Amino acid sequence: MTTTTLAVLVPLLPFLGAAAGLLLGRTAPGFVRPLAVLPTLASLVLAALVAARQGGGAAVDAATELTPTGSVPIALALHVDGFAALVAVLVGCVATCVQVYSTGYLRDDPRYPSYAALVSLFTSAMFLVVYSGDLMVLLVGWEVMGICSYFLVGHYWETPEARAASLKAFLVTKLGDVPFLIGLFALATDAGSFRVTKILGAVAHGSIDHPTVIALLLLAGVAGKSAQFPLHTWLPDAMAGPTPVSALIHAATMVAAGVYFVARLLPLFEASPAAMLVLAVMAAVTMVGSALAALAQDDIKRVLAYSTIGQLGYMTGALAAGDRGAAVFHLLTHGAFKALLFLAAGVIIHAAGTNSLAAMSRMRNLRDRVPDAYWTTTVALLALAAIPPFSGFFSKESVLVAAERAATGHTAHASGAAGWTVLVAGLLTAVLTAGYAMRLWLLAFRGRGTEAPDHGRQPVVMNAVLWVLALPSLALGGLAFRVLPDWFDGRDLTPALTTSVLGTGVALVGGIVTYAAWRHTTALASRVPLGAVAAHPEGDAALVEAEAIASHTPAYGDIASAADPSDPGRLLLGPLHRHAAAGFHLDAVYSTLFVRPVLAAASLVRFLDREVVDTYVRGAGLLPRLLGAAVRRAQTGNVQTYVSALLAGTVVLTVAVVLVATGA
Repeated sequence: MTTTTLAVLVPLLPFLGAAAGLLLGRTAPGFVRPLAVLPTLASLVLAALVAARQGGGAAVDAATELTPTGSVPIALALHVDGFAALVAVLVGCVATCVQVYSTGYLRDDPRYPSYAALVSLFTSAMFLVVYSGDLMVLLVGWEVMGICSYFLVGHYWETPEARAASLKAFLVTKLGDVPFLIGLFALATDAGSFRVTKILGAVAHGSIDHPTVIALLLLAGVAGKSAQFPLHTWLPDAMAGPTPVSALIHAATMVAAGVYFVARLLPLFEASPAAMLVLAVMAAVTMVGSALAALAQDDIKRVLAYSTIGQLGYMTGALAAGDRGAAVFHLLTHGAFKALLFLAAGVIIHAAGTNSLAAMSRMRNLRDRVPDAYWTTTVALLALAAIPPFSGFFSKESVLVAAERAATGHTAHASGAAGWTVLVAGLLTAVLTAGYAMRLWLLAFRGRGTEAPDHGRQPVVMNAVLWVLALPSLALGGLAFRVLPDWFDGRDLTPALTTSVLGTGVALVGGIVTYAAWRHTTALASRVPLGAVAAHPEGDAALVEAEAIASHTPAYGDIASAADPSDPGRLLLGPLHRHAAAGFHLDAVYSTLFVRPVLAAASLVRFLDREVVDTYVRGAGLLPRLLGAAVRRAQTGNVQTYVSALLAGTVVLTVAVVLVATGA
């Protein structure tokens, strides 16, 4: 079987599995789980075979034009280079783990058949984006992912949070997709083709007339899909969906699509220094802002969501520095440890009975309830904080090296300003990342108070998946920089001494400072005198919680959402904490600038339609009704009246004729 045939089967198998799952979900429920897992697993195996055959060498290209479409043809085309081969393996691995994990996580969910089918369709769409050699075919996968995310995020549609989150995710990503579509058409018009290879050839020959405009239009779509500032607000709210969906969206699909798209067409963006600088600023703001927000979140999944936004900022920062190898390298390692973090969070939430870190901080021995999640989460958080030798260290180090090279003028296609912007933001984010990773670990696993609830052991498949993902979280980075340099444009991925020491040093500082802050706040909380709340009948939330911790009484329910005095994030952020917890009020800004004016305009249109347009319509119908009423009154049924009216009319007409004739 040829490599091209294998590559075609990779997105096709999950699509067929999704179709079969939807058709058989009600009539043959016993086939739902095999149809969810086996096609995705088969795609993973085939993607690995494609990667082995491609070997990091020349790209595999194939195209079939089904029908002519005018001057700019559209073809079913494949373009499988080293990046595509590796990303496809990541997508297949994470999707398979999510499907296996979901068989235990959603085992009692009556909507599991439709859920599993949508996950398979989601996976198929991402495979299509990865392997596609034609931008219009890529756009199909791009949009299918948006539709699937709408349904998957809104899986628990009974809750208003899930409904609002799914609608928000759909609308915000579609807001970015409009300029993205315009940019695709403009790019194809300049290049004369939607084929990736021909577009890159046109860029190399300088045939793109408006690279800055096109690049900025495309970046709007990338910002929406990959949750970059300022279109990132949908991603934290998307945590209302099932936890496995969060793992899939954050680790290998949807948000990875935008980064992968820019990496594939990086020469186009490099042709515009302005676009590269915009990309660098967008990455810097995204990195720092999301890390600050993550340090203030109480919901464990929202912490991880803001973490994803920040790590995507690292990837776009590497692209702004002109190094797509570093960006894809971090995309791969991040996919492994972020999928592990979300799936482990699902186990923790199941055991604790809450998403709240404040509530978990009052649970003693929670780590003993979930030993598998405890150890694998520790591995994943160390990888997230870029502590050597975990995988995140090597990939984040490659991003810092790329930024340092651009800042010192060693990169031809990136300006020094873009390099310094990414480098400074990357180091600051490294401090904050280690801080919120340490905070999450301390609040979740070092809680003090009542004994953690015992909900029994989680299904074996859930814990097994955690250990499967722990292996690449630990070893993928070191393996990649030693074995796979040819897959990353031949770039040497060996860590540099300066950035390694600097990056690791600031990460250690962030973790140590956060630990010290936690020890300080915990000591203060333990000294709060009992009965302090009684002296404050207005119900100060911090004192309520402090008394709960000091007295070792159960502190769930309403108290679970109270301010946590042992939270180191409050001490570290100070007055900034309230704003960071609210995502720096960006949703409120959007509501003021866009939502309220649109609603006001809609109200005006409704008023004009009801009170103005309908008035004319009602007026137009009123005259016929009045004439009809008058005619009805004349219809008395009396023959004498009719004859009298006829004679009177005849007399009037005769007189009128005589008068007209006399006047003439």
